[in-house]
Amino acid sequence: MLALRLTRGTHPLVLARRLLVAAASAGVGFLLLCTLGHALGHPEQSSASALRLLWCVLPLAATVQFAVAVARTDPSTRPRPGLSAIGLGPARLTLLAAASTAVTCTLGSAVALLLYLHLRGDLTGLPLDGAAAGLLAADQPVPLAAVLTLLAIVPVTAAAAAALALRPRATPTAPEGGEDAEESMPSGLPWGVALVAIGLAVETYAGRSGGGDGLPLPGRFDGSPAAVLAGWVLTAIGLATAGPGLVHGCGRLLQAVRPGAVRLLAGRVLTAEARRIGRPLGVVCAVLSGMLAAATVYASHTGSDAFGPLTGLGATLILACTGATLLTAALESRQSRAPVTEALLRVGAPPATLRRAALLRAGALLAVFLPLTWAVAELAALPLKG
Repeated sequence: MLALRLTRGTHPLVLARRLLVAAASAGVGFLLLCTLGHALGHPEQSSASALRLLWCVLPLAATVQFAVAVARTDPSTRPRPGLSAIGLGPARLTLLAAASTAVTCTLGSAVALLLYLHLRGDLTGLPLDGAAAGLLAADQPVPLAAVLTLLAIVPVTAAAAAALALRPRATPTAPEGGEDAEESMPSGLPWGVALVAIGLAVETYAGRSGGGDGLPLPGRFDGSPAAVLAGWVLTAIGLATAGPGLVHGCGRLLQAVRPGAVRLLAGRVLTAEARRIGRPLGVVCAVLSGMLAAATVYASHTGSDAFGPLTGLGATLILACTGATLLTAALESRQSRAPVTEALLRVGAPPATLRRAALLRAGALLAVFLPLTWAVAELAALPLKG
């Protein structure tokens, strides 16, 4: 009840972010139910239905990441003075954040169920002249237990991830030498580079050798060798792992060689916020590179008919959720440095200097991540172009 009351009294922007999480949850829930419809309509193709269900893991992961990012920036679950006196300590606030995330995702799952039943014709007759009847197995009864199980995946997973991400932690101590913990070199860059190299090598080997049988996607976007897809997953994990190190490196480069006030301020912000914005930025880089590679390969082989409606929905969910997660992380970063910004303004720092520093940060990140995205996409698509 407390989570519902806090939801009713939230700021409109916070409520808008929660509604976006609910929309993403509805999209994933609809994909899961469409997979159930395929299993009902094609009982002889159980392995293909299982693979379609496996493909829903990607939009599910993107949605859960977005839900966790929104929970982190929710002001109603942020520790404040006096809350511990009424029983709302850090552990209780973590449970509250998990409950709020579960309520939001459950709303999305309910919308997905209503849409699914409507397209099947179970509510008001077949819409769209029955175009979706075959896809959703409208002639088969809906197994209630399977529907509830599939729709519970997103709320349960998102709530558990939010509780894990927001659990109370001990305050980290500064490393030896007096350097602040937030200013040290994130250690994931070598591992990320190694994973990207291994993933590209696996994709290249699988593309040249055929890679075995193709795997079906939830649309007409099928026939991809399993080893190629495994290589892309390794590449994506590598980019996400290397993201904080790349952002930290951008900050260090901006501060190199006698920096002025603007470069020094921009570099210090990037090094301090590398862990917060680096991983979402690496995930966006991985998603964009994968989509560019897939579009290039399938446009050269089978044309635009390779993308089915459910594939388009899944790709849209992944791209939208990862992009929204990056924007949410940027907002969290801005909120965390708000006291520093106010202090700079109080001591007479020109607002134009702060704006130039923000533009410099954005330009430095684009200068690094855009070529990286293009290079990874080209290398991933090269062995599959025929």
